[in-house]
Amino acid sequence: MLDTPSTDNRRPSAIPVWDLPTRLFHWLLVVMVAVSFTTGSIGGNAMQYHEWSGFAILILLTFRITWGFVGSRTSRFRDFVKGPAAVWGYATALVRGKTERYLGHNPLGGWSVLAMLLALFVQAATGLFANDDIITEGPLFLWVSKPVSDWLSGIHRLNRVLIMALVATHLAAVLFYLVIERENLIQPMLTGIKYRSSGETAPPAASIGLAAVVAAAAGVLLYLLIY
Repeated sequence: MLDTPSTDNRRPSAIPVWDLPTRLFHWLLVVMVAVSFTTGSIGGNAMQYHEWSGFAILILLTFRITWGFVGSRTSRFRDFVKGPAAVWGYATALVRGKTERYLGHNPLGGWSVLAMLLALFVQAATGLFANDDIITEGPLFLWVSKPVSDWLSGIHRLNRVLIMALVATHLAAVLFYLVIERENLIQPMLTGIKYRSSGETAPPAASIGLAAVVAAAAGVLLYLLIY
């Protein structure tokens, strides 16, 4: 939903925009990605933690994909994944400095979310079959031939660079909106609240119990499939 600049003097009201499950997903993913990159760089005995963090990332991604269909309105893909015309229109407006503010993700931000989810899924999935030709093998290494594992290991290494680029782009975008657009995107992901004066109403929040069921089901299903 758009939030166009208000011409009245009404005091901005607090609107819940990001539900607790979405916020927990975001920050847990940040932590697990940092752990994965750190342990992968260290190697050796740290690779056990690398495998565990990769498994945790798979659970988080599975949860988020599911939550994109059953979660709160602003967390659903249909709310923020827009077509090419909307993305182009937003991009050109951004260049002109005349963008409209969205309650949830804007059209460019929506596609950046999808790109990050896809890149992280590829990274976690290829890691299941990867090997380092020394001592480390993914939990599903024996499901494929050695040449296939080597190929997937190569993708795992190359995709790491893509993820770093996406993270850098994401941080640059957050800084751009904070400094240039005067819109703090970090605070709402911490508190779940945005302040608006346009008379918008809060989107209904999905059940935290439902989120717990989805997360638990994702963990059990992935554990049974992988281990």
